[in-house]
Amino acid sequence: MSLQACADIVAKGDPDRFAAAMAAPVAARKVLFAIYAFNVEVTRAAWVASEPMIGEMRLQWWRDVLDEIAQGGAVRSHEVATPLAQVLDAEAAQALDTLVQARRWDLYSEAFADADHFDDYISKTGGVLMWICARLLGAELQAATKVTALGRSAALARFLAAVPELEARGRIPLVDGRTDAVQSLCQKALKALPPSGELKMAVRRSAHPALLEGWQAYPLLSRAVQKPHLVGEGSLRLSEFEKRARLLQASFFGI
Repeated sequence: MSLQACADIVAKGDPDRFAAAMAAPVAARKVLFAIYAFNVEVTRAAWVASEPMIGEMRLQWWRDVLDEIAQGGAVRSHEVATPLAQVLDAEAAQALDTLVQARRWDLYSEAFADADHFDDYISKTGGVLMWICARLLGAELQAATKVTALGRSAALARFLAAVPELEARGRIPLVDGRTDAVQSLCQKALKALPPSGELKMAVRRSAHPALLEGWQAYPLLSRAVQKPHLVGEGSLRLSEFEKRARLLQASFFGI
């Protein structure tokens, strides 16, 4: 029942990750849905809170849940916290705590302090999330750099697609929003992406489902390099046909 609740939360709050999880083998979904539902709950803390302090309290609640999991004691009963506790170990809980802390940026109107701050945010909200899923599904430590690079690239693509909405909410999402700066940012992320075959070889087959949520990273970032104005226009996205085809390809042949 709790796993179904997690799946429902992801379906509503993060349909792209829901599609990726549904393309994964059934055995992997217990891990993916629990962690993706946690991510939805943490991500929306800023958007459902009427003021930053309320958002801080919501994030602290999740930090307390992760601490309970890390300590190995009783974990509060909750439709997401309970299944999350069933799949995380102490190391994973501590890593996800860095994700929650990074999400504090979402609560306030200040811009990122600099490029390093932005990179840290993308790494912790995207790279950490994908790596934890992969590790819990069996990926070994030597694959961490490659998996994290894919997670960061996927997170950057999502962030760029959300730029107009963030601006509409009074945020300053990019350190440098000029088209050449956006191109440079995407080119850097694409350069860091490991080749598909190399990634597939580095990651155990059991952990491949964790990579599926990055299925749009390459085409979206490539599109942003070619047409950076799409970011500001809110048009950086794949058609439904392109999304389905790309996910099908990724599920059979790898990202």
